[in-house]
Amino acid sequence: MKRLALLLGLIPASPLLAETLERENALKLPQTLITGNRQVEARSDSASANSVFTRDDIDRLQPTSLTDLLSRVPGVQVARSGGRGGLPGIYIRGTKSAQSLVLVDGQRMANATSADSNLQYLNIDQIERVEVLRGSRSVIYGSDAIGGVIQIFTRRGADQAPQLRLHSAVGSYGSTLNSLGISGGDTQSRYNLSGSLENTAGINRTTVSYPVDNDHDAYRNKSVSLNLSHTFTDTLEVGVSALKNTGKTELDAMFGQKGYSDFDISSVGGFVDAQINDRWNSRVEWGHSENREKTRDKLSPDHYAFNTYRDSLNWQNNLTLNDQHSLIVGADSYEDRVRSSTVFDEDSRWNRAAFVQHRFHGDYFSTELGVRHDQNQQFGRHNTWSASLSVPLNVDNELLLSYSEGFRAPTFNDLYYPQFGNPALKPEYSKSYELQWRSQLTDSSRLETSIYRTDIRDAIVADANFIQQNIGAARITGFESALHQEWFGWQSSLGVAMIDPRDRDTGHTLSRRARRTLSLDVDRQFDRIGVGASWQAVSSSFNDDDNKQPIGGYGLLGLRGNWIASPEVRLDLKVDNLLDKSFTRALYSYDGNYYGYREERRNVQLAVTWTPAL
Repeated sequence: MKRLALLLGLIPASPLLAETLERENALKLPQTLITGNRQVEARSDSASANSVFTRDDIDRLQPTSLTDLLSRVPGVQVARSGGRGGLPGIYIRGTKSAQSLVLVDGQRMANATSADSNLQYLNIDQIERVEVLRGSRSVIYGSDAIGGVIQIFTRRGADQAPQLRLHSAVGSYGSTLNSLGISGGDTQSRYNLSGSLENTAGINRTTVSYPVDNDHDAYRNKSVSLNLSHTFTDTLEVGVSALKNTGKTELDAMFGQKGYSDFDISSVGGFVDAQINDRWNSRVEWGHSENREKTRDKLSPDHYAFNTYRDSLNWQNNLTLNDQHSLIVGADSYEDRVRSSTVFDEDSRWNRAAFVQHRFHGDYFSTELGVRHDQNQQFGRHNTWSASLSVPLNVDNELLLSYSEGFRAPTFNDLYYPQFGNPALKPEYSKSYELQWRSQLTDSSRLETSIYRTDIRDAIVADANFIQQNIGAARITGFESALHQEWFGWQSSLGVAMIDPRDRDTGHTLSRRARRTLSLDVDRQFDRIGVGASWQAVSSSFNDDDNKQPIGGYGLLGLRGNWIASPEVRLDLKVDNLLDKSFTRALYSYDGNYYGYREERRNVQLAVTWTPAL
């Protein structure tokens, strides 16, 4: 905790420092982490391999979408089904989307029917911070956190006078983004209110399809977010947050019809944070989230609605026993409900859990040991364990050895979808082993490297008749490395990952997982002018579990720049896919054959941000 104290040493002292103002200020800092243990800690103190993007990082990198940002994380792959608004597969360390947990301001966001994270619908301009944990974190978060955890924090206020933000961008494919926000606060209160509107005429997502699909597929997204917190006394803070994204995305390959989807993704939550005494902090969080989606057809009255609702409650107690020992003791509860045009045999279920984690920080080694007990309405009781050992070799080098277990309860689609669901399914289980080496090579260079293995049993896969079965077992071994360096004023980040994700029954490579990925970002700010470049390389993969449908690898080059015209005005210019490469991340079926979804070719965007003083 000494490193964290140095990072936050400038924050005004108060008894509630550890979990109130510290937490709000930590969202602005690149070397802090909240998601690892649901409390503020230094990134280097977390046992989880992790990546953090602050708002400054987002402004510098100028990603078009959240999935574009995530593709920079070593060990994370994105397989999007054609252009903006297309359904993305998110693969963390070779696990599938349903095996990783997505949180927005602490609230679970995955759809309870399909387990889709809906990350494609979250507007990048509404995001303050993104944290990614690579590797199982099921003791803290329970079901779904087998591959890792992605947490998105929406825009936050700061201890400053009211600040207005106006942002406008225009780009290729008829794309526009306009947003307006106001934020501010003082030592007691913080607030942010912002809204945005994103439009794109899009691209024709499919190369070969029905004649009515031979058009551009548009995407529209309206978003609004709110964050408010207030410290009533030195020992009590209360806060609320809300996010709502609505819009429409047009679809291709819809059985000869012109399909589109109306979506409405929302969450609202709150917390009460109390410093009981010098050694005990208690925090209660509640939340409600909704995933509503209706697929329609312009040429017929057909429509399909899938709406899911989730209520959650978390109580966590952080206990500092002495300078070396601490405890996390907590309880979780959430309930999912389904309202759909498709009739499910069951349309609700709950999960309740209790967990405890002990941490020891010593001069020669540190340990973490945790256990969680879940009781699921459908699947009964489950225990998961985790343990880690950290050994500092010297001041600049550290080795971490960890073991973690995880499980994932089947979704409502897995269990009850007509003709394809299987109510006899059992949960998936995992065991993960990892060795990390963290090294401060120089004052301006840091290397983080991991070697890991994840074994999954009772994996849920579709058989030859597309019926879900517990017939699979998978073993994923991998290596990943992240190098952050600053040299001669240039800031660079290099991420490399190599994985071997195999179905142990067949020996085949798991679908849509590339074995090798590389991401490189290089940036420099010359006073008021900034320049940067990105390079992303992805090796070939297979679209299917039988490894008969290959997907070619690709490399993408991007350039970006900015001009700080005045303290209130900033101009950004970027060119994605500078070399105008044709590539695909996923295949689709048409007329008995498979074809690649199109992705955007060369893409230019110009943006202006105005932050006038009020």
